[in-house]
Formats: sequence, C-alpha cells, structure tokens
Amino acid sequence: MHFIFLLFRLDRSFSTWCRYSGLLIGFCLLLLFWGPGTCSYNTEREDAIFKAILEKGELVVLTRNAPTTYYFGTDGETGYEYDLVTAYAQHLGVDVRFETRATVDDVLQALAEGKADMAAAGLTLTENRKKDFLFGPPYFKVQQQLVCRRGQKLPGDVEDMKDVSIEVTAASSYVDNLVELANNGLSDLTWRETELTTEQILERVWLGYVDCTLADSNIVSLNRRYMPELLVAFPLAETEDLAWALPPDAHDLKESIHEWFAEVDESISQKLYGRYYAHVEIFDYVDTARFKRRIQTRLPEFREMFEDAGEEYDIDWKLLAAMAYQESHWDPLARSATGVRGMMMLTLRTAGQLGIENRIDARQSIMGGARYFANLYERVPEEVTEPDRTWIALSAYNVGMGHVFDARNLARSKGIDPNSWMEFRKVLPLLSQPQYYQKLRYGYARGSEPVRYVTRIRNYYDIIKNEIGRYEEGPFYEAKSGVFLNPESEMSEELY
Repeated sequence: MHFIFLLFRLDRSFSTWCRYSGLLIGFCLLLLFWGPGTCSYNTEREDAIFKAILEKGELVVLTRNAPTTYYFGTDGETGYEYDLVTAYAQHLGVDVRFETRATVDDVLQALAEGKADMAAAGLTLTENRKKDFLFGPPYFKVQQQLVCRRGQKLPGDVEDMKDVSIEVTAASSYVDNLVELANNGLSDLTWRETELTTEQILERVWLGYVDCTLADSNIVSLNRRYMPELLVAFPLAETEDLAWALPPDAHDLKESIHEWFAEVDESISQKLYGRYYAHVEIFDYVDTARFKRRIQTRLPEFREMFEDAGEEYDIDWKLLAAMAYQESHWDPLARSATGVRGMMMLTLRTAGQLGIENRIDARQSIMGGARYFANLYERVPEEVTEPDRTWIALSAYNVGMGHVFDARNLARSKGIDPNSWMEFRKVLPLLSQPQYYQKLRYGYARGSEPVRYVTRIRNYYDIIKNEIGRYEEGPFYEAKSGVFLNPESEMSEELY
C-alpha cells in the first residue's frame, strides 16, 4: 500500500490512477485466489482485538468458577488462572475483567460469540478446539484420569469401563477421549453427558450416584482432599497441555501472549504451582478421612476459642485450627516425647515467655500459640509478601526463627529466592547436612520437617475452609436431583 501511495504522489494524473488502481485490483484478486480474505480486511481485523484491549485499557477474560481456575478466597479474587492472567494484564498495563460461565462449553461458546478477548478456564489444547480457536502457549500439563469411589468395584483396565456407569461434562475433552475409545475397539462403551461441571460430577461419584467420571489430574488432586473416597482407577491418556483460547483472528494478541510467556520463562509457572498445587502432591487417605470426621466431632468444642484468638491477633481462625490439628489433633492433653504439650504443643520455655500458666488448658494454649505465631509473622522480613509470608512464618513455628534466618542466608548464597516459599522450601532440608549446618549460626536442624509441616497445615486449612463453606456459607449441591442436600440428612450422617 505504501508503494501505491508513493506512485500517487509522483503522478496524480487520471491515467496513472487507472493504471495503478488496475494493478491494485489485480493484486487483490491474486490474494483472493491464493488464500482466504481480502488484501486489507484480515490485517485490520487481526489488529482490532489487540488494539481495542490497549485502547480501552481492559482485558475481558472468560473463565470458570472452580478451585483450579478462578474463585473468591478470603482476600478476594484468586486462583491459578486469575493470577496468571492478572500478571499478563499488568505486563500490558491494562485492567482485567473476569466473566464466569458454568461449563467449558459455555466458555467456548461465549468466546465464539465475541463476548470476550480470551478464555482462561483450564482448557485442554485439543485438535478439535484448534480448528475453531487460536491458542496461547501451553502453561500446565494434566492427564485425564478415570475416577471412581473407594469401596466400590473398580475397573481394572479400559475394557472394564463398559461395566460401570460413566458421567462426564458435555462438549468437553473427556467426551472426545471417550468417543475415540469407542471408535477404537470399545463399541459397547457408554456414558452420559451432562451440563454439570467436573467438580459437581466428582461429587456425584463421591456420593455414589454414578460409578465413575473422567477428570484432569489437577482437578482430582485438589478435590480428593474434600472427598477423600475418590480414587483414581487409572490414567486414560498421555499428558495434555492447558492453554488460553483466543478468537480465530486474534493473531496479534496471540503473538503478544507468546512473547510474554517467553519473557517470564518458567518462573511464574513455578511460583503459581507452589501456591496452588505443591501442598497437594502427597495425599493421605486415612489422615484426610479422619480429619474430616473430626471437623464435625471435635472442632465445634474449640471453635470459639480459635475465633477469639484469631480476632485478638488478626489471624484467620481456620488457619489456627489447622495448626492446632497438625500439632495435637485437637487434643488439649497431647504430649510429645520432647516435652511439648497442649493444643498448640508449646515448650515449657515458650509457655513461660508467653505467660501461660497451664499448657493443657485449651484456651490458654490456643491464645499462646496465636500470639507466638503472630510474633513470628512480624519477624519475617517485610520484603516477603503473602502468601509466602504466612508459610515461612509457619515453618518458623516448627523449626524456630533462627533456623529460618540461617536458611534464608543459605538460599541467598545459592542464588535461590529466600522470599518465595516454593524456592525456600528447597533449602530447608539442607539444614540437616553437615557441609551446610556446620557453617551456620544456629547449626543443625531437621530441615525436612518444617516442609512437611507447612504442607500438611496448608491441606488442613483448605479442607476446613471448604467444609465450613459447605455447611455455613451455603448447602452443598446434591447433584443427582439438582437440589441442595441438607447436611442433617441421613446421607450426610453416613458420609461424615
């Protein structure tokens, strides 16, 4: 086009106009013959979406309200997709507005209708979807798993799947996988497609209304803590990639996203993995099932004490309850071989410093533990931000702040970020190795113990929040009938 305008400037005669306009028309006809689109429309359309984002200063994103994507936590909006998209929006210098849809199918339908600039909803990158949308680079790997309920007959292999009832979300990648299995030798394989979310179907499996479902491994890892009887029978596919979906003509937006991911490398993915998934790597069915029962049987007796301590020291009472369970399993008379005692397992020296007269008095122990944790939290350097500040303070509750400072110095010497829990937890186990602890001020420590300690508390904390929300902030969905299940019902008593 610039070439044509230059010719117009050199010679604006009518004959020149006719001659070059004829060339231009011929050039456009050749483009139409060789490829789709016109000589100018595609470029303008490709630029339009990205330009509009920058001009209006807002990125509109479709997502699902789910623990693996986007949800409201104690401090507002949060979730893996929320954090990742927000970081990209900050890179662009624009605000981000999330719009939720119930299912993946709803998300993709809304994107196809032009309701948003992109979709970040834990979307698996499949060949079918690539026919209709552009995608950003892969940022997380998952694996489809067949999930059933512990205590019921489990399929031993793919052939056995025809003998169980299977339910999956309609228009999902799970359906694509089942169709492929049916077309490749399992002609008698049957399943039911529903508009329920994967999380809701997992709950139906847990409640025993359907035998099995398909779910991505990250969804299973998070949800089996709340429904510990869920059991992975076997994986159904190779690992697959999650990626953001974009409109089919958003080429400039796609290029921008690819460039940004290349700049941040794996650092942001590692940070988010540490925040949302690192603490669910190890699943203990027996411990989780017992803990859920004790939330109903033991926690009510001490809940008011945790709430009072939380209000006094500005700590979420549910976090204090999780700490106490890790310390004593909510047993005020608990005693360890090392001499720590009580609900919060305080040493005699620490109890004396806190003014606690009776360590086995539940209220005194909880108040003392909360005060001690608050002091540790304040001693964590200011440059450590949430949620890492809380996790590092928890590790100090277990191993002592002196060892935490030693580990921070050791991290710096190794070029490791001491302010990131995901990175910092790699250094703590080194405190038990002579080549390191002999050079540190506070010497030897069982460094692996605080890592396990924080991991367990994070799991307990998540489960308490989920259970409290299930029974107080709204009854949970009884997916078989589409109504809400009364927690006082016979089914609830049986499950708990």
